[in-house]
Amino acid sequence: MNQERPATNNTNSAEEKFFTTPLVIIFVTVFIDLIGFGMVIPILPYYAHYAPFNATPRDIGFLVASYSLMQFFFSPVLGRLSDRYGRRPILFFSLLGSAVGYFVLGIANTLFLVFLGRIIGGITGGNISTAQAYIADVTSKKNRAKGMGLFGAAFGLGFIFGPAIAGVLSKYGVHVPFYFAAVLSLANAIALYFILPESLKKSARAMVPARKNRILELFESLKHKEFREINLVYFLLVTAFSIMTYAFVLYTAYRFEYTPEQNGYLFAFVGTVSILAQGFLFGRLERKFGETPLIIAGCILMVMSLFAIPIVGPDTGGLSALLMGTAILSFGNSLASPGLTSLASKTADEHEQGRALGVMQSGASLARALGPIIGGVLLNNAMNAVDDFTLYRTYWTASAIMLIAFFVAVYFARTVNKEFITS
Repeated sequence: MNQERPATNNTNSAEEKFFTTPLVIIFVTVFIDLIGFGMVIPILPYYAHYAPFNATPRDIGFLVASYSLMQFFFSPVLGRLSDRYGRRPILFFSLLGSAVGYFVLGIANTLFLVFLGRIIGGITGGNISTAQAYIADVTSKKNRAKGMGLFGAAFGLGFIFGPAIAGVLSKYGVHVPFYFAAVLSLANAIALYFILPESLKKSARAMVPARKNRILELFESLKHKEFREINLVYFLLVTAFSIMTYAFVLYTAYRFEYTPEQNGYLFAFVGTVSILAQGFLFGRLERKFGETPLIIAGCILMVMSLFAIPIVGPDTGGLSALLMGTAILSFGNSLASPGLTSLASKTADEHEQGRALGVMQSGASLARALGPIIGGVLLNNAMNAVDDFTLYRTYWTASAIMLIAFFVAVYFARTVNKEFITS
């Protein structure tokens, strides 16, 4: 892994080229990685719920949380290592780890092994911050929001193809998508090794200090006012969104009796909305309005959609209402999430992009762990099952969390230094 092919980042050019070869390659890398990640979402609740695992909604909540909890602890570690040794080797080894995690899921015959597979995947899956740091390396501050929007588009594409592929493959066995994801991650790691250039210049590499407690490091990073408020909104947004993501498959199975295949197509629809919003609209809207107004608008759209979704059923709007509610939710998230990431990256120096975004994603991973735990408790009734009341209280709790995020975003817009917004 000693190959060094520096990527160009000409931040002084007025007519800077945006679609550089390194940016395109990292986009494809992230896209393939997220296909595997997206394949798990519509399958895992069914996989764990039925024999031989027989997991309750609460068990499934903890199962989903275990992956993100590992990301919480290890995402900053990978981000800091990428600041020291480069982005390319960290991305390579994390993809290999993801392949192992998916394979363990596929061969699991006990609930313990299912948890083990998700834990392995979570430890090595904290590469989001490294990929974001790569984008920060090869884009200027002027194009940073556009670059993060493209990164979000990779998420959207992953959620189009991943769940759809999982739905089709589940016909041949609910474990088959996990094997396919393992092969995909392994192939992605091999391709990355040979074609992805290193983006971090040797002169910008930081000496890594002694490792601190992850929670302590997260709190220390919040001393910076702008970074603290950005992270608080992002934390609340991810918590609410992860509650919805965890509960959605169980909700559609209960209300609509949807199968993994049908849920796969629903998640593909959500991904389509996300790719259109982040890949084509976000950059244009950001140039016209700036990140902060988009964050505020995205938050309020998520408040409304999370409140409305549990009301929908076969006799109350049906599939069309479900599609509308999820589209509004996805569009709101597609406005707020890349806007927050873009602002956060602007608060960090060049040599600390990996660490700053790693801390941000570490907080997001904690939120992704907290969300399913909250959802698992709220969605589980006295009979260890889902009912109408548990659905309402789960989604309305997520809506209330987004309402708090909205108020924090408004406060941020009114108090933040305007020079920071436009820099």
